Amino acid sequence: MIAKTVRTCFPIAAGAVAEKAEEINKLNVFPVPDGDTGTNMSLTLQSVVKELSALPGDADMEAIAGAITHGSLMGARGNSGVITSQILRGVAEGLVGATEPATSSDVAVALRRAVKVAFQAVRKPVEGTILTVLRDISTKADECERKRLTIEEALDAIVVEAYQSVARTPDLLPVLKENGVVDSGAFGFAIFLENFVAAALGRASAVENFSATFDADSAKAGALGRVEIEANDDWEGSEYRYCNEFLFKAEKRFDEDKALQFLASMGDCELLVGAYPDYKIHVHSNTPNLVLEHMLQYGQVYEVFIHNMDIEAAQRTAKIHADQQAASEPAKPLGFVAVAAGSGEADILKSLGVDVVVSGGQTMNPSTADLLDAVSQVNAEAVIILPNNSNIRMAADAAASACKDKRVAVVPTKTVPQAFSALFAVMLDADLDECVEAMVEAFAEVRDGEVTRAVRDSSASDGTPIHDGDVMGIISGSIDIVGSDVKQVTVDCINRMMGDEEGDSLTILAGEELDDEAFQEILDAIEEAQPDLEIDAQRGEQPLYPIIFSIE
Repeated sequence: MIAKTVRTCFPIAAGAVAEKAEEINKLNVFPVPDGDTGTNMSLTLQSVVKELSALPGDADMEAIAGAITHGSLMGARGNSGVITSQILRGVAEGLVGATEPATSSDVAVALRRAVKVAFQAVRKPVEGTILTVLRDISTKADECERKRLTIEEALDAIVVEAYQSVARTPDLLPVLKENGVVDSGAFGFAIFLENFVAAALGRASAVENFSATFDADSAKAGALGRVEIEANDDWEGSEYRYCNEFLFKAEKRFDEDKALQFLASMGDCELLVGAYPDYKIHVHSNTPNLVLEHMLQYGQVYEVFIHNMDIEAAQRTAKIHADQQAASEPAKPLGFVAVAAGSGEADILKSLGVDVVVSGGQTMNPSTADLLDAVSQVNAEAVIILPNNSNIRMAADAAASACKDKRVAVVPTKTVPQAFSALFAVMLDADLDECVEAMVEAFAEVRDGEVTRAVRDSSASDGTPIHDGDVMGIISGSIDIVGSDVKQVTVDCINRMMGDEEGDSLTILAGEELDDEAFQEILDAIEEAQPDLEIDAQRGEQPLYPIIFSIE
């Protein structure tokens, strides 16, 4: 159960960090304002997601811990990514011996292990960073263990503590206070934790349904309330210009402590993590060539990344100035907020005119606060929200009612393909109510379907038994097709829908677990079965659903 939970929830939490990567980047001022923390953390997490997806379906926690450790080490990018990799390694190792079902004690053990591993990796830990937040939530987990709280209560408390700790980072690290920000790595870590917990507990949001003792909304607001991002026009530059990072495969044993001492002599932010023979090395230096030459004495270097932090800092400043200029522009008449689970879905929605895409879906519903925050980011007099999931409809309606500074309406789409059709019907020069009416009429003509795998025994609409792992074809919310093959179930769904009512065009989105070759095989099978159907195929990259489609 723990293995399955970790494997299911990790991609969701990683996706949330990816969605917020640019926001995290803008906070990045320590150790240098190069604006890459969010990107680096996201790349590190996505490397783990890829490694987890390659495991067999029955992989146990020990195998999953190995994948997390290896994936995060091999994919770690930047100072923040390497430290994140060590936190993940520690937590994963701590969960290997956890009980079933897990308890608050298991959570405390895992976080204590993470503290040990992460702090050992950093020679000079700095207060007010991701390491501080890790230590604080570990302390909170210990407290929950002593009080014998349930695992749900413990996870609630940890999420709250994470954001409260993030809010305290400017008081611990002067450069954060000077720039009006919280620590970027700490903030990214809190986002990952919040969304992992939300998915693990099956909640609409990690900040909903907390007991009265824990106020996660206030904790998160406290962290965000301390953010007033400024450009670093007067930054004189770091003593070191280049961020060196590379993977290293040792061909003989070497003294790791001496290697770290050498890295420290070359610059700062030195990290050497891993175990013989595979290591990840990171250092800020003015002489990356000397760093590489030194390590070549002991083995091979590969996947070398050398970043010019002066240039990256200038790019960060330019982005912030551009955002500030955009904020000063007059509001447009109409803007859009939409919810999407996959990066491909988000890209398509943005290409169709959506201003802000909120990460969410069937297993990770954004809260009313999340949607209100998205609406506030849209520089428009009126905003339309497309929830793209029936479970998100109420939160969208609540956000529309709660917004006081602009008109907000909801077009109650249940799927992303419905949103595509609704956006094609937008009339920018029309009144808000007229535009909503036109969009509702447009998506009402859309018939949609989804293909996913069952996670428990159940039954289809006609009584056909469904077993854990079966492939299910869902047509307009009803489980109508059951099989063992994604391709066949997809074709069967489309054939049934075309038999009920012929359509002219098919929009089909591939999920993150479906590679291009498998997707093309499905498209070929559809074309053979329905030669007159016009197919618009796209990468949606949505989790859990290998195929999402609509027919019009």
